[in-house]
Amino acid sequence: MSEQNKSSRRQFLGTAAITLAAGPLAVLGSASAQTVQIPVKNLDRTKTVAADTLTHIKQINAGLLNIGYAELGPDNGPVVILLHGWPYDIHSYEEVAPLLAGAGYRVIVPYLRGHGTTSFLSPDTFRNGQQVVVAIDIIALMDALKIKKAVIGGFDWGARTACILAALWPDRCKGMVSVSGYLINNLERNKAPLPPAAELGWWYQYYFATDRGQAGYTANRNDFNKLIWKQASPKWNFSDVTFDRTAKSFENPDHVDIVIHNYRWRLNLAKGETQYDSLENKLSQGPLIGVPSITIASDFDGAAATGTAYAKKFSGKYEHRILKDIGHNLPQEAPEAFAKAIQDVDHFSH
Repeated sequence: MSEQNKSSRRQFLGTAAITLAAGPLAVLGSASAQTVQIPVKNLDRTKTVAADTLTHIKQINAGLLNIGYAELGPDNGPVVILLHGWPYDIHSYEEVAPLLAGAGYRVIVPYLRGHGTTSFLSPDTFRNGQQVVVAIDIIALMDALKIKKAVIGGFDWGARTACILAALWPDRCKGMVSVSGYLINNLERNKAPLPPAAELGWWYQYYFATDRGQAGYTANRNDFNKLIWKQASPKWNFSDVTFDRTAKSFENPDHVDIVIHNYRWRLNLAKGETQYDSLENKLSQGPLIGVPSITIASDFDGAAATGTAYAKKFSGKYEHRILKDIGHNLPQEAPEAFAKAIQDVDHFSH
């Protein structure tokens, strides 16, 4: 789950006041970026996709991994890469991907390390979940597929990865859509305690910090992850079929190791790998993102949904959007709105 503004976003059950700006859509700089409320009342978020649109999975060696990914749309279309989070998988985009493919985009939806059919090439590689390695995986995937530049979209781990790609490799990022805003982690800042109510929302991180938590997640990962889904998206009435589709990706043999390391690393309880120190040092400085960007907030973000806390992190063309009655798995809960954001940020760069 994402780290930005931990002290407020769990207040989405009515304790946060969200200020929405009225007016038409606009492309503005970060200093005066407009906040836009996007209506989603016509979206049927309770429906189940009858046919799995992401069944044909390709595999390719890229960096340290053999990455599994779905690909839709024309080979010569502008490229969009869609990144999932935890505890989710590529099926968060089971409706977004066909919408974008139908609009002429070449859509790539990879399983992140520790998920689905993505595997490590060597059994000796450390199962590292620190933030920058996930972004490096995507650069390696782009290199393997000979993709020079793409629009990157994501939520949760995927949003953090999209932000890192846009910040460190702007030449590879045509535009960026990030759910919950600017999510780049700062380990020193993460050491600061939060108010008790905010800490409560992160119960699973403390559970994962223990041997008991690792054993519990190993034994009960499906029940655990279904609980997270319900907590993060309380108004999303997903079906068992929808959850089971994604739950298959948690059977990955590296899943637990990657998830546990990710959250322990964030709490400074596990070390990353020294070869990535220089990149992590750059990220700790909170680098600006200059590529065209759209951030989207939902009820899950609570008082932080206004986007004011991170608006100045975007120095290029930028817009912030708010979706009401939507939880954390925004692409699957509001696919049309997410697909529109991808198309709009692509048009920003034209």
